[in-house]
Amino acid sequence: MINNGIIRNKIIEVRDVDFYYGAFKALSGVTMDFEKNRVTALIGPSGCGKSTLLRLLNRMNDLIDDTRIEGSVLFEGRNIYDPDMDPVEVRKRIGMVFQKPNPFPKSIFNNIIYGPKLVGVNGKDDLEVLVEQSLRQAVLWDEVKDILGQSAMMLSGGQQQRLCIARALAMKPDVLLMDEPTSALDPISTAKIEELIEELKRNYTIIIVTHNMQQAARISDYTGFFYLGSLIEYNETEKIFTKPDVKQTEDYITGRFG
Repeated sequence: MINNGIIRNKIIEVRDVDFYYGAFKALSGVTMDFEKNRVTALIGPSGCGKSTLLRLLNRMNDLIDDTRIEGSVLFEGRNIYDPDMDPVEVRKRIGMVFQKPNPFPKSIFNNIIYGPKLVGVNGKDDLEVLVEQSLRQAVLWDEVKDILGQSAMMLSGGQQQRLCIARALAMKPDVLLMDEPTSALDPISTAKIEELIEELKRNYTIIIVTHNMQQAARISDYTGFFYLGSLIEYNETEKIFTKPDVKQTEDYITGRFG
């Protein structure tokens, strides 16, 4: 397990979390910290709990019936599961990008402003600035600046995923959760998203679930290996991939199982 001394500037702290889908225990005793302005990769075989943990971090699992969490998830020192915490406010601060690009069937412009308008950003100039700023951050502005009024559905898969990242950034989050954001993309689009992640960590904390070992090694600062709902090992990525402490981690990374 990671020496918590390594995590210098914690933004999210997960403390002894168990999580249940009905009677099924999907996570067991998970404790880990996430460092600000770093990329943390969550790896492990399918069904090991990594996407469940990711969705716990912004209360997306609240939307699933018959689920239950025990333990705490602290964001900037406050438990996001406290009764007085507004899940909508949590999701505003901790944004999410999903596995498959999911643009709204609206114009590119309206995709970006949809969330901000819901929280009261209505000035035309403010919205135009926000659209350009968000698309520039997602390295998409130059490709779409002349077609902002056209449907987002006409964009390529890679462009749609960058649009979804821009849409999340328009809410000005502190943390960006990414659930296998490149698994549905071609290698060129994947490389663009990876470059984008490297750029975004200057201003955001990024937590990414990935099945791609090479991707985790390339883009992350920290890596957590999950198996059967438990966090087996968590440390700096270089150590996880070159000298893991647990043989099970080494067996997974070297392809002996998974």
